[in-house]
Amino acid sequence: MNFIRIGIIGLLLLQSASALHTAEPAPKPKAKPNRLAQESSPYLLQHAYNPVDWHAWNAETLAKAKKENKLIFLSIGYSSCHWCHVMERESFSDAGIAKTLNENFICIKVDREERPDIDEVFMTALQVLGSNGGWPLSMFLSPTAKPIFGGTYWPPDDKKIDAVDTIPGFKSVLARVILLNKDKHDDLMKQADNVANATAESLERATLGLALVKLDAELIREAVGNFDLDPEHGGLGSSARGYRGTKFPRVSAFHFLMQQSQKKDHAETAKLVNLTLEKMAQGGIYDHLGGGFHRYSTERTWTVPHFEKMLYDQAQLVELYANAQAIAPKPSTERTIRESLEFVQRELTAPEGYFYSALDADSEEKEGEFYVWTEKQLDDLLGADAKFFKSIYATDPKNFEGKQAILRLDRPLAAIAAEQKISEAELLKKLAPIQKKLFDVRAKRERPFLDTKLIVAWNGQMIAGYARAGKVLNEPKYLATAEKAAEFIWKTMRDKDGRLLRIFAAKPGEKATARGPSFLDDHAFLLHGFIVLHEATGKKEWLTRATELMELTEKWYGDANRGGYFGTPSDGEKLFARGKDGYDGAQPSCNGVMALNLVRLAAATKNEALRTRAEKLVRLYGRPLKSAPTSVPLMASAVDMLLAQGALKEEVKPALPVAPANPKNSSDVASVVGQSATSENGIRTYHVVVKVAKDWHVYANPVGSKDLAEAQTSVEILIDGKPVKPEFIEFPAGTIRKEPTGNYNIYEGETTIRFGLNTATLGKSKLSVKVKVVACNEKNCLLPSTFRLDLQ
Repeated sequence: MNFIRIGIIGLLLLQSASALHTAEPAPKPKAKPNRLAQESSPYLLQHAYNPVDWHAWNAETLAKAKKENKLIFLSIGYSSCHWCHVMERESFSDAGIAKTLNENFICIKVDREERPDIDEVFMTALQVLGSNGGWPLSMFLSPTAKPIFGGTYWPPDDKKIDAVDTIPGFKSVLARVILLNKDKHDDLMKQADNVANATAESLERATLGLALVKLDAELIREAVGNFDLDPEHGGLGSSARGYRGTKFPRVSAFHFLMQQSQKKDHAETAKLVNLTLEKMAQGGIYDHLGGGFHRYSTERTWTVPHFEKMLYDQAQLVELYANAQAIAPKPSTERTIRESLEFVQRELTAPEGYFYSALDADSEEKEGEFYVWTEKQLDDLLGADAKFFKSIYATDPKNFEGKQAILRLDRPLAAIAAEQKISEAELLKKLAPIQKKLFDVRAKRERPFLDTKLIVAWNGQMIAGYARAGKVLNEPKYLATAEKAAEFIWKTMRDKDGRLLRIFAAKPGEKATARGPSFLDDHAFLLHGFIVLHEATGKKEWLTRATELMELTEKWYGDANRGGYFGTPSDGEKLFARGKDGYDGAQPSCNGVMALNLVRLAAATKNEALRTRAEKLVRLYGRPLKSAPTSVPLMASAVDMLLAQGALKEEVKPALPVAPANPKNSSDVASVVGQSATSENGIRTYHVVVKVAKDWHVYANPVGSKDLAEAQTSVEILIDGKPVKPEFIEFPAGTIRKEPTGNYNIYEGETTIRFGLNTATLGKSKLSVKVKVVACNEKNCLLPSTFRLDLQ
């Protein structure tokens, strides 16, 4: 995609400054409210008194941009995002910047937690443009809401960071975009179309085409070896970089590695997974006074966190630690689970029984201020106990920005107790009143903002966490908490047709209500919660509800042709791209969770049709399972569970696709699959089969018409990502279509394309093909689609 590297975009790719710490201005007095004052999103309400003329994302706003032919400035964030707060104070509260925005752009603010679909599409666009993602996500769009360029946080003014480099300020970025729009408007619009197409291709890339990958035990063994675990501090990173940099608690990866660590040939994996859990619970990423985990560590040792406390992190980590406790019970693991759930109960649980979303990172306009201590504060508060306490927790009194201490352990409490020749229980008893004194003092500080909205997806995860902990620890109150939350969601968060809603929140001065369309993560994660709740309680009602929810998910999100699930429902808002989430990051991928849901629900209900769906889904992700397994650990877990229950069925030859009601892309009515290769006389022959839905066709190669040459079916062969010329390639002649304007050739139904490669050139190289098609029927043609398949 060279278009993003040259030409006009070269003037736009300005360095983002998400890692730059800057002095923050004093808060400004509230002024006249803007449109966001009528919203219920806590994030949008945080911007309700900006002088910026903010709009919410809706049909009316998008129509306004088109009518006025104005560029859109899109800002995406969430309520507990530190750099979102900084940009709000520095730029969006600035009258001069607001004037520039209001005069030249339609300004839209989006809460990524309410609209994950919008966030996914434009975050992918930013990455297509070659930038790292992050929040706030700041994007400039065409009047038709297609991405032109973007970044994350920009300071208001240019900042010199060394003798050579300067980070552009938001004012400079705005001035440049305004000038380019004036002088090169048409180029910007072409750029928007190109980036939109590249974004759509990127979102579809992992699941367009079925790869020739054998899903077996060897594939799973290879996957384990791809994870690079820090042997000193635990966690995932890069040995080549000395494991420097941020560390996220990627629970999906550790779920898979813990699963594999129980096999006899993975003792080292078990050791490193356990080390990771120990180091995270000892580090500053864990709140040693209040329980629960911060979002991630900014460095290798888990000492300095990004201080947000997200519900989804507590949920996933509690479930992970509970799984570890089930395998190898330890007092320290049990303490981590119980303390984390005490935090959730105390701080993140509504009276009605559902769970709030997050605690902010900031208080007093400083990140982490609620949690850190100066050495003087500890000395003054603890007196004679200070030396004892600091010998355990505050080994470095200035480990946060060189002036404050983040509490952490540098070794397990059991080891400290042994050094002091007392039992661990005695040490905990001695520590308890000191910890309570600090906790009580901390509780009187200005508290971080609490986001009280309910998100169904995250509640589903927390239900699973409570249920699993209740089962493992034999704790009835945890099971009761999980059931109370699940009952609330089932009774409150569904519309009259039984479909899930996503958000439970209140507009200013009003009562909270359920609203907003659900997304795949709501279905996938709540399904997971119901399944774990059934496994923990044995109650049939949770299995019944899980089965009902599974069928709703299949109906509205499932892809009947290729398998897998789209992130948005088939009747939802149509953006310029619709993806299938497959990457397991800080949050697990929806399709990974759905694969596990299908396997577990099939086993629980003895429903063979669900297992068939699971097999179809994991085959869809065969390519990343082989070439990038660290990106899809949950899919690898699902494959392993399927194999443990019995061999995967011989793959059924895919039927012709079934065209949806309103297809947009050629991939909606066409599919491509690779078939087995044969070797003879040093030439290996491969088959690529193009399948087209009934009453549709794609253009043949050769198409037989100069006017249609760009639309004919094409195949590009790549070895290690580089195009190569095959020994031969054979396209069928196709069927002649006769028209008054001239004849041309088409492919209908199923068409096989053959090509051959010299086996000497292959070796262990990675072979893939890209197949581009344009599908049409008697009335219209669809947008072109490019399928990519890995063949070895």
